[in-house]
Amino acid sequence: MAELTVGERQWAVPFGSNLLDALNDAGCAVPYSCRAGSCHACLVRCLDGLPVDAKPEALSADKREEGWRLACQCTVAGDLRVAVFDPQRDGLPARVSTLDWFGDVLRLRLEPQRPLRYRAGQHLVLWCGDVARPYSLASLPGEDDCLEFHIDCSHPGAFCDRARQLSVGDEIRLGELRGGALHYDPDWQTRPLWLLAAGTGLAPLWGILREALRQGHQGEIRVLHVARDRAGHYLAESLMRMDGVSVELVLADQLDDALATLRPSSRQTMALVCGAPGSVERFSRRLFIAGVPRNQVLADVFTEHV
Repeated sequence: MAELTVGERQWAVPFGSNLLDALNDAGCAVPYSCRAGSCHACLVRCLDGLPVDAKPEALSADKREEGWRLACQCTVAGDLRVAVFDPQRDGLPARVSTLDWFGDVLRLRLEPQRPLRYRAGQHLVLWCGDVARPYSLASLPGEDDCLEFHIDCSHPGAFCDRARQLSVGDEIRLGELRGGALHYDPDWQTRPLWLLAAGTGLAPLWGILREALRQGHQGEIRVLHVARDRAGHYLAESLMRMDGVSVELVLADQLDDALATLRPSSRQTMALVCGAPGSVERFSRRLFIAGVPRNQVLADVFTEHV
């Protein structure tokens, strides 16, 4: 048995125990969304001793040097003293500046207490009280004053339920900032750029699209957005106003027909896709059939609730 210590509490756990389970079974209430090392909600800091980490690459080197680990990926191999991520102590305060509803989609804008360095396409863990959830940044650094997030509240969930109660001026805490697969590379400037999104998978692509335009992208830009209903095309007006961008708005029950028409104009096409796992898989499969090489398809799959 190993001794696990959190604050003043100490208890015995079997060797080989999952650290997240050991903490939650003891009532430490460490949040999580995925148990796959993707959501980064289960951060803990190792103060004495180290667990076996199954996914060390999930955190940056500087975070690991500070002792941070993702509890869901760690196995207890010896005595450990850890501190659970405390949003009041470890998080960055941010004030709710704008709340816009488009059907069940909430466009949330936050003003952080101090500037946050990020790039278009990254993710940030949001803490609403003791509930944490990662969301893609839809804002563009250097151009947008606020951090913008698009939250799908169509289904009940701990964070969505809290989000529906937010008011302008409320405080949210910001947790781990991390990079995803999606970004814009200036080397792509002359290549066709396709952005395919389902639902609020449009959020990171909205920032990346504006980054591409800011950098003077010269190739074709095509946006395909899939939604359950017309209200789900929540950025349709803004997208349609963009010069040089071809926009296709597709309802979910018409997706197969829309995908069948995809014909890249060049094998140099770069495709960025985002959404729920099923949608991303359908996008990626069709792009491959259409002749876009796999290494030119960058995909970001939304974390599913556990």
